[in-house]
Amino acid sequence: MKTRGFDVKWVGLTGGLGTGKSTVAGLLLKLGIPVIDADRLAKQVVEPGSQGLAKVIQVFGPEILSSSKTLDREKMAGLVFSDPKKLKQLEEILHPLVQEEVRHQKKWLMDQHTPWAVYDVPLLFEKKLQAQFDSILLVTCSKEKQWERIRKRNHWNDQEIQKRVDSQLPLKDKIELSHHILQNDGSLEDLQKKVATFVQLMNDETQGEI
Repeated sequence: MKTRGFDVKWVGLTGGLGTGKSTVAGLLLKLGIPVIDADRLAKQVVEPGSQGLAKVIQVFGPEILSSSKTLDREKMAGLVFSDPKKLKQLEEILHPLVQEEVRHQKKWLMDQHTPWAVYDVPLLFEKKLQAQFDSILLVTCSKEKQWERIRKRNHWNDQEIQKRVDSQLPLKDKIELSHHILQNDGSLEDLQKKVATFVQLMNDETQGEI
């Protein structure tokens, strides 16, 4: 998508459960880099009164609503994660709505002549979205560190962790498909330095394109 001859460089940010992708997204934002969050958009398109929520209710029934008439995300997750067919149905509702919102936001960024921006997508490779991006940044870590973080954050048992990890493409495969790798096994300070280095690299790459 181009606007008056200008195109924003589109960077896909992804990772695996517990690798620290959301932390990296936050660090990029602090450094002034525009970050569009796919999960946030997925929530936005099913807000009360939205077309997306109406479609979800039509397919899954009103029982997926909370007492406040909002989407009960925990109930929805339990429903679709145990049934691939229902997960596909949900994705068929949400994906076009999210993509439309992404197009609007990307156009706005291009109108502002933003050199580069990040789209934070947890399942970038699983959904085969890599062709949409000029560059892909992967946040990864060791299995030991990944499981340690997931236990601390989600309080899942080992069986549940394995189930969720197995639902995603292995990190070793994602590494082979990515342009830039941030290994996140160290401290937050170490990660901050790596993110700053990446930002400088991207700024240098796009400086001559503005």
